[in-house]
Amino acid sequence: MSRGDEENPFGDPSVQNAVSSTARNMDLDDYNPFDGKTQNQSPAVMNPSEDMLPPADAPKPPQQQPKLSTADFQEFKKRQEELERRAQELDRREAELRSAPQNVRQNNWPPLPKFCPVQPCFYHDINVDIPVEFQQIVKHLYYLWVAHASLLVSNFLVGLIYLFADGSDMGATMGLGLIYAVIFTPASYVCWFRPAYKAFRDDSSANFMIFFFVFFFQTIVSVLYALGIGGMGSAGLITGIAQLSQGTGAHIFVGILMVIVGIGFGAAGLADFYMLTKIHRLYRSTGASLAKAQAEFTTGVMQNETVRQAAAEAARESVRSQFAGNNQAANGNGGGGGNRY
Repeated sequence: MSRGDEENPFGDPSVQNAVSSTARNMDLDDYNPFDGKTQNQSPAVMNPSEDMLPPADAPKPPQQQPKLSTADFQEFKKRQEELERRAQELDRREAELRSAPQNVRQNNWPPLPKFCPVQPCFYHDINVDIPVEFQQIVKHLYYLWVAHASLLVSNFLVGLIYLFADGSDMGATMGLGLIYAVIFTPASYVCWFRPAYKAFRDDSSANFMIFFFVFFFQTIVSVLYALGIGGMGSAGLITGIAQLSQGTGAHIFVGILMVIVGIGFGAAGLADFYMLTKIHRLYRSTGASLAKAQAEFTTGVMQNETVRQAAAEAARESVRSQFAGNNQAANGNGGGGGNRY
């Protein structure tokens, strides 16, 4: 080996082999990217640190709807049928109102036959007048009124049987029971059920206050009827137990009827208390107050045409009397001055 070869670092055979191998592998002049032939092909590997972001317009996978059970489906179907039935009922009522003469709703309560000389006095239709969320509670209140009316009639009938079985009270229980049934049945409808009906229909605080006041006393009366204190005209527990203690067949029969009526009045009293507290809680949850009831009452009174005419007439009479008094005083002063001169 010559000295020049020794001084040339690329003259080493191992270096020349490495250079020639690299040149063969990386010959850029002879490389054609479009001929489909590549050297040292290797699969492309993506850097795992890069984030794979989905395209903005990629469709989202559809969400799976929760499956309804058989009970839920039946409940849903029942509610749908109920809504359809109410819609048909409202359509029918609306058609009746349109076809009615002068488009005026006809009174339908109490349901009396047409040949009766006394005609219905009120329009009663819970499904039409009362909002849907309050219809159930108004229906329960109406059923409670029907129960009170039935108990009053039963009290009269038991008093009548008591008159024929014993007769010791000379028909006082029967007579007072008849008076109670005749007076308190329509009075309870007018004094506490009808105000509650109008209160839920018109959202009237004044009618709510009337209902609370009267229905509180109705609850007390129901408890007294359940006790059956002698001489009050109620066939309740005390009178019934007294009849059972006598031991004869007729007295036992009458005593059992009286106890049943007393239990009925007791159950009605509990229902009265429950409905009173429930409606009062519902009324308070709406934010109503006594001031609102007073304002509604004052507005309703002033809007009444009869009250307005009476107030105007009273004002005119007051002005006339005041002018008449002033004229008489002026005449008296003038007459006194003429006498002095």
